[in-house]
Amino acid sequence: MKIISNKTGTQALIGYRVEISEGSARVVLDIDHRHINRGNSLHGGIMATLLDAAAGYTASLSVDGETLIYTSTVSMTVNYLARVADGRVVATGRKTGGGKNIVFVDAQLTDNAGKLIATATCTFKLFTESGKSHT
Repeated sequence: MKIISNKTGTQALIGYRVEISEGSARVVLDIDHRHINRGNSLHGGIMATLLDAAAGYTASLSVDGETLIYTSTVSMTVNYLARVADGRVVATGRKTGGGKNIVFVDAQLTDNAGKLIATATCTFKLFTESGKSHT
């Protein structure tokens, strides 16, 4: 398993890690006081970020299961289903379709007990290292 920590400013700021294994990615966050909103639960923006990261890594790995292709989020719809205030949350993604340049991914966020907290439906554009559309 490959673990990615503090790779981007966003990742370092929020404190999540990415676990890559066998062509799939998990985004893991141990919730602390920095992630809690005024309603004493995990902030919706943090949830959306975790879902976007999990879906993005899933899209990135979709070409060959190993290479992390640069992606850009085209659209993302988030559904918030439950509250969580502590413990660990895990976001995962599953490719649902697409082609050479556009990939569709569904993502879900669960708590320690496996309870579904939020879902997202995402569309990503794939790019080459040079920043051009993937061909």
